Amino acid sequence: MLIDILQVLLGLIVGLVLGFFLAKHFMMKYLKKNPPINEEMIKALMMQMGRKPNQKQINQMMKSMQKYM
Repeated sequence: MLIDILQVLLGLIVGLVLGFFLAKHFMMKYLKKNPPINEEMIKALMMQMGRKPNQKQINQMMKSMQKYM
């Protein structure tokens, strides 16, 4: 009886840990393939704020955003 409960709990814990790491892996892979923001979006955002961005500024923003991915 006690062994059955421990097996169920152990299976649940292993399943949760394995599921977490698999989900994390697939999300990171998806975000690298489809980044949430690209250069055109940064350029449009800066132009809406009244700035004319040059390529150096866009590259700096892209690099700073990729650092957190």
